Amino acid sequence: MQNFDYQTPTRLIFGKGVVEKLPEVMAQFGKKLLLTYGGGSIKKIGLYQKVYELLKGYEIIELSGIQPNPKYDPSVLDGVRLCKEHNIDVILAVGGGSVLDCSKAIAAGACYDGDPWDLISYKVKAKAALPIVDIITLAATGSEYDCGGVISRTETNDKIGYMDRHLFPHTSFLDPEYTFTVSKKQTAAGIADAMNHTIEQYFVEDATLLNDGFCESMLRSLMVNGRKCLENPEDYTARAEMMLACTYGCNGILALGNSYSGWPCHGIEHALSAYYDITHGEGLAIITPRWMKHILNERTLPRFVKYGINVFGIDATLGQWEIANHAIEETYKFFESIGIPMHLREVGIDDSRIGEMAHHIAVNEGLDKAYAPLAEKDIAEIITASL
Repeated sequence: MQNFDYQTPTRLIFGKGVVEKLPEVMAQFGKKLLLTYGGGSIKKIGLYQKVYELLKGYEIIELSGIQPNPKYDPSVLDGVRLCKEHNIDVILAVGGGSVLDCSKAIAAGACYDGDPWDLISYKVKAKAALPIVDIITLAATGSEYDCGGVISRTETNDKIGYMDRHLFPHTSFLDPEYTFTVSKKQTAAGIADAMNHTIEQYFVEDATLLNDGFCESMLRSLMVNGRKCLENPEDYTARAEMMLACTYGCNGILALGNSYSGWPCHGIEHALSAYYDITHGEGLAIITPRWMKHILNERTLPRFVKYGINVFGIDATLGQWEIANHAIEETYKFFESIGIPMHLREVGIDDSRIGEMAHHIAVNEGLDKAYAPLAEKDIAEIITASL
């Protein structure tokens, strides 16, 4: 088991009607807040109006239109500008992980005098950030319980995972009922995203029985409850368990004491969605089985065997290679069964920029240090196999 230093300061408030506690939480900060959100979904479900009812007496400045794969320009830059112009005290992020990721970058940038990209690119380390409170409406990224976010810079095809201890949300409100109206496409993408977060922390050199158990039960829960959510979007029990599973995905608790995985599927997918702006969870679902097939060898075989037996219930008396290959097939079939397109061509990616993307990933993502090291040639082969 590896050494670790772990702290999660975020307060989680989970369940039906918990947003009623918003005034109690917000009272700890000043009266000027930046309300960040995406499209019109929070207005359709009545949450936008609810926020205004609960926060009467606050000066609320809005930043709307934050997109999936949140953009540095305009969203982060506009948010930083608004915070400085209006002397904002606290950010209230209402929506999915993209809104919250963007809000985290804004929170740090608002407390920095230079170009906020300096912080996102780790040129400069943040010394402070505005406090963040969030109300999550989409179960997927786990951003509500971690100190990171992913920001895209369109003009350079960069999509960077930015992490800093100042960016933990102060409080996250998680009411599963706010996920009832999420589309099947986005529900499926959220399932795939959270499953991949778990898989990335499971496939490591040095793991523990404890963490393996966490990861294996997470994956089983996401598959069982994810299907129930797709069959009946208003199944509260399924939505609740899926939401909590997604929340656990990225805050490190699944991998305490484990060795480093390198998060290779995320490294590859970040380039795909930076270059082509595809849905993150779909990109991960497409890449993951091909990555699995590419790295399966004598060294990784025992990990795939354990994964196949404990996650999919594959017969343990079969040969190890049969179990491993069956596990990869089951992973592919599950993603396909929940309606995810399983080829890059289906989401608008062809072979014209494979070399360019593979080079970008090899230079920027450090996958040569992953659990199964990937060189530029390996990355290109995985993307090609995903077409």
